[in-house]
Amino acid sequence: MPRRVARPAATPCPCGHPLPYEKCCGRLHRGEAVATTPEELMRSRYSAFAVRDEGYLLRTWHPRTRPPRVEFDPAMRWTGLEIRAVSEGTAFHTTGTVTFRARYTDGGRPDALHEKSRFERLDGAWVYVDGTFID
Repeated sequence: MPRRVARPAATPCPCGHPLPYEKCCGRLHRGEAVATTPEELMRSRYSAFAVRDEGYLLRTWHPRTRPPRVEFDPAMRWTGLEIRAVSEGTAFHTTGTVTFRARYTDGGRPDALHEKSRFERLDGAWVYVDGTFID
């Protein structure tokens, strides 16, 4: 399994929150905390793609839809995340959705991924199920 890219402690979190990576998504990646909402899980998964943390991505993927591994394209760099909409996903829900736009460059060319992701609680923890691409 490829190792995630190490990030200095003061590095801004890729998810867009003002906290440094180590105090934001890094604590979830290290297993010191768990995401309490689908939005927090979405942000931490985006950051996991940015830092190439395959283990975290697989741990937070529903077993019925999880791939055997995550392949990272070395030419791709994630450059920003915008949360567009959130539905359900409170302490009283077992499902939730997050619509987001993730910007990236591929070989230096800018592009974006726009998706509505579905999340479910599994044994009390939020996990990513799947997503629908939006044009």
